[in-house]
Amino acid sequence: MVKSPISPVQKLSKVEGLKERSNYLREPVASELLEDTNCFTENATQILKFHGSYQQDNRDNRVKGQEKDYQFMLRTRNPGGFTPPELYLTLDRLASEYGSGTLRATTRQGFQLHGILKKNLKSAIASIINSMGSTLGACGDVNRNVMAPPAPFKNRPEYEYAWEYANNIAELLTPQTGAYYEIWLDGEKAISAEENPEVKAARQRNGNGTIIHGKEEPIYGEHYMPRKFKCAVTVPGDNSVDLYSQDVSLVVITSASGELEGFNVFAGGGLGRTHNKEETFPRMADPIGYVEKDDIYDLIKAIVSTQRDYGDRVNRRHARMKYLIEDWGVEKFRETVEGFFGKKLAPFKELPPFKYQDYLGWNEQGDGKLFLGISIENGRIKDEGDFKLLTALREIQEKFALPLRLTPNHNLIIYEIEPEQKQAISQILQNCGVELDADKIDPLVRYSMACPAMPTCGLAITESERAMPGILDRLRSLLEKVGLANEKIIVRMTGCPNGCARPYLAELGLVGSAPESYQLWLGASPDQTRLSRAYMDRLHINELEAELEPIFVFFKQSRQTEESFGDFCDRVGFDAIRQFTVDYESEAVSPQSDAGLINEVVLPEESEIQVAAKIRRRINVRDEVYTRLKAEAARQGKPVTQLASDAIEAYLQANQASPE
Repeated sequence: MVKSPISPVQKLSKVEGLKERSNYLREPVASELLEDTNCFTENATQILKFHGSYQQDNRDNRVKGQEKDYQFMLRTRNPGGFTPPELYLTLDRLASEYGSGTLRATTRQGFQLHGILKKNLKSAIASIINSMGSTLGACGDVNRNVMAPPAPFKNRPEYEYAWEYANNIAELLTPQTGAYYEIWLDGEKAISAEENPEVKAARQRNGNGTIIHGKEEPIYGEHYMPRKFKCAVTVPGDNSVDLYSQDVSLVVITSASGELEGFNVFAGGGLGRTHNKEETFPRMADPIGYVEKDDIYDLIKAIVSTQRDYGDRVNRRHARMKYLIEDWGVEKFRETVEGFFGKKLAPFKELPPFKYQDYLGWNEQGDGKLFLGISIENGRIKDEGDFKLLTALREIQEKFALPLRLTPNHNLIIYEIEPEQKQAISQILQNCGVELDADKIDPLVRYSMACPAMPTCGLAITESERAMPGILDRLRSLLEKVGLANEKIIVRMTGCPNGCARPYLAELGLVGSAPESYQLWLGASPDQTRLSRAYMDRLHINELEAELEPIFVFFKQSRQTEESFGDFCDRVGFDAIRQFTVDYESEAVSPQSDAGLINEVVLPEESEIQVAAKIRRRINVRDEVYTRLKAEAARQGKPVTQLASDAIEAYLQANQASPE
C-alpha cells in the first residue's frame, strides 16, 4: 500500500495541482503548442519543464510597454555526459538555425540551447530525438541527468561500471508517459537501443509500496516527485561529479580482480537555497550504507519512493530530499528506505579520500587509443574573435565522427581517438585558438564555473557568465599584487542563490544577492568534500579588491605548507580573517595622519561588471572610529562603505534643516 505523502488537510502547492491535471504531462502543453502565440501560459510552462524546456525572456531586449522577447532554452539529457557525433552535429545545426548561435555545456553533463522561438520548438526537439538524444526529464520534478566521471579509461573497469549504471539508473527513472513522443514526434517513438531487460523488470517489480499500480507512471505516479531529484555514479577517489551535492550518489565497489560487487550509497545532498530564508540551505550528502549489485535498482526505487511519499508537497522551498533527511535524521531516513527495500542495508565500505579531477589535455584510454579534454570557459561553446571552438568541434566531428563526453565542470572530452588522428585534431583546434596544454591554462579559469544568469534566466538577480571573465581578470591581478601569482583557487559564481554552478562547494563562491552585488562564500575544500560558509552577505562588485586583498594577504602570510585557500579559510576561521582585515586596514593609514580612509566607490555610467573603471572618493575619519566601523561592518557581514554611507545618510536626514 503506497503511503500518503501529506495529510489531506494540508494545501498542496500550485504545481502539484498542475501535475495532477496534466494527464501525465500532456496538457496544457499539447493544446498551447498549436496556438499561434510566441509564448505559453504560466501553467503550461511548469509542465513544459518536464519536457526539457524553460520559457525565458531576453531581459536585454525588454522595452517598457512592449511584449517580452520570449524564447526557449532546451536542455538535453546525456547520462554520464555521453554525446554521439550525430547528436552533436544536430545540436550545432540547431544552435545556428534556431538558437543563439552558441551551445552551452552544463554543470550536469548536458547541453543547453538558448534562444529558440516557440514556433521552432517542436522541430528542434524532434531533431534531437531523431539524432539519438532526448530532453525528457532534463528539467522538472523528476530524476535529472545522471552524472558519472567522464574519463574513458578502458583499462579500469570501475569507470565502465560507473558509465553503465549511470545509464541504467537514468533509464530506470525515465518518465514512462507517452506524452513526450505524442507531442514532439506526433506519437511515433524514435528508433533507439533496446531497453535493458533487467532495468525494465526492475521498474515493474513491486517492493513494499514502491510501485503505483494501474498508473502510466509506475514509479512516479501522477504527481511525480516533490521537486527535482539528482543522482551520480562515481568510483572510489574520483570526485569529478561533486558527489556530496547530489540527492543520491553511488560509489562503485569492485573486487581485487575488478569485478563489480556493489555500491556505497550517499544521500541527502543539495545546494539550492533562498536569500534571507534561513530554513533553506546547502547540504552535504550523508553515507547511508552499502548494497550488493543485484539489489541496486530496488534500492534506488526505495529511496525515490521515500522522497516521493514523504517529501514536502506543500512548500516547494522545503521539498528537496535534503530537507527530509535534515528533519528526520539519517537513521529514520535509512529505516524508512529499508522498509521500501525489504531488507537492511549493509555497512558502508571504507573509501579512499576523494579528489577533484578534470582530465584536461591529451590522455591515454588504456586500450591504445587517446582522449582529449578541452577546457571551455564558462561552458560556452562559441566562435568569438580568434577563439573558434564551435567551428573546431564541427570540423572534427565532420571528419572523424568521434563520441564526446561532457564533464561536470562544463568542459568536454573527445575520445576513441586513434593515435594517427592526434596531429590532425590538434592542428584543427590550434588553428581555432584552443589551448590543448592543460598546464598553460590559467588556473583561475581552469577551475572556475559560472551559471548563464543574465539575460535569459528568469531567476537571475545579477550577472554571472558574462561577468566571470572580468572577475577572474581582477582576481588574477589582485593575486599577482599580493605575491600569489598562479595560485590555484576554485572560484564559482551564480546569479542567484539556487546554486547551479555549485558555488557552495567552491573555495571562493560569489552568489548573486542584488544587482551587481554578491554573497561571498569561503572555505570549501579544493576537492569539494566540505561546504563553504557565507562570509559576507552583500559585496558590491566594485569592492571586490578592497574586501579580498587583506584576506589574500593573510592567506599568503599565514598559510601552512601547500595549504589551499579554502583549507586555510576553514582552519583559521572567519573571526581571525575579520580581525586581520581590521588590522590590515588600520595599518594602511598614512603615518602622517591619524585618520582612517573610507573608500567610497562610485559607479560610472557603464556597469563596473562590464568595465574596469573605478572612481574613488576619500573621506577621512579618526583611526579609532575607522577601526570600530570596520569591526562592526565585519560583524554584520556588510562592506564598510555601505555601513558608513548608511550612518552618514541617517545623520544627514536627522539633521536636515526644514525648508522655509
